[in-house]
Amino acid sequence: MELIRLTTKDNIAIVGDYYAGTKKSGILLLHMMPAIRSSWNEFAVKLQQIGLHVLAIDLRGHGESMGGPSGYRAFSNEGHQKSLYDIEAAVHFLISKGIEKIHLGGASIGANLALQYAAQHSEIASVLLLSPGLDYHGIHTDIWMDNLKPQQAVLLAASDDDVYSFTSVKTLFSRAANLHTREVKLLSDAGHGTAMFQKFPGFIDELVAWLKQVDG
Repeated sequence: MELIRLTTKDNIAIVGDYYAGTKKSGILLLHMMPAIRSSWNEFAVKLQQIGLHVLAIDLRGHGESMGGPSGYRAFSNEGHQKSLYDIEAAVHFLISKGIEKIHLGGASIGANLALQYAAQHSEIASVLLLSPGLDYHGIHTDIWMDNLKPQQAVLLAASDDDVYSFTSVKTLFSRAANLHTREVKLLSDAGHGTAMFQKFPGFIDELVAWLKQVDG
């Protein structure tokens, strides 16, 4: 794993962990609040083992990125929206490594951001969404799900004890009917976002298998 530093178009310094792969495809991982990039560590290693390049970043206001570790607490909805610049810088980094197919993975608000970015950039191959909500801090998902292209794959996951996300996932899955590849995973008593990895360790392997399949 290599520590990398990026600068966004609005001059925010972003820190990430880059796991070099062997394929021409890669994935960008976006954490939930108040987590940081290390919440993806186990998942990132397993994705690297199947050949994917992996980049996990601290979003602005979190961890080692500018404004971290708790600057996000003062963000307005517009401040959270600017995290899309963090994604843009990270995607450009992956492209600079010769990666031709890019997937996005996100947890909670990271999932909402991933979905919005994918809907605005049809070259994103797939989005893996853990505990998204219909609206986290002004980042809505229903309209963006409607704007995904048929060739973009999506996996949605939530746990029944996380009621808002659980109902949001059901709604979003129904709105993804136009996609060629869509899957939903509904867990029980597993918590929120990447916390589901601790409660059900086998869940990581299920997600890795799905990404391996859609990556081709």
